[in-house]
Amino acid sequence: MRKGERLICTVCRNQLPLTEYNYTDENPVDRIFYGRIDIRKANSFLFFTQNGIVKNIIHHLKYKNQEQIGTFFGDWYAQLIKERLEIDIVVPVPLHKKKLKKRGYNQVTLFGKQLAHHLNAEYNENVLLKTANTKTLTKKNRFSRWKANQDLYKLIDSEYISGKTILLVDDVITTGATIEACAIALKKAKEVTIYVATIAVVP
Repeated sequence: MRKGERLICTVCRNQLPLTEYNYTDENPVDRIFYGRIDIRKANSFLFFTQNGIVKNIIHHLKYKNQEQIGTFFGDWYAQLIKERLEIDIVVPVPLHKKKLKKRGYNQVTLFGKQLAHHLNAEYNENVLLKTANTKTLTKKNRFSRWKANQDLYKLIDSEYISGKTILLVDDVITTGATIEACAIALKKAKEVTIYVATIAVVP
């Protein structure tokens, strides 16, 4: 059995829908954030579709204790992007403490750690704090939900990231609301440059 096949067989690996986006050319992930928040460059590794293989893999990553999938994807994706990026700190989108306790891990931790390793960057999961469990927001009206989203993530130490280049990592981008809310919090520090990397994006 080849390295990595215990997680994803070679046939499945060859079927994975890579976006082939990079950190040089403009791409559709960048355009999600135009006019919303100043992000230097955003990128995703794979396409996420409702009936696709990526949805199944990420489901296993999040809910079936297959945390090592994050390591596999982080190693692979880092090889594609490391020549184009100079990053100081890799910061994952945090889970609320209740969800973290229930799941036992943040599904983007190992993905982020491997990116940090290959990019010679620091990995720090204590930069942002999620202040509420998102499920409590679903019954609010649209404006209230938007306002709550702005305050959903709190920056712990602005001095620590001031002047730094941050790579913000998450599993899947859909509307971009989560990344936007995290970026708003990070921007409370002075002269922060933000890049984004996710495992997948909904096309």
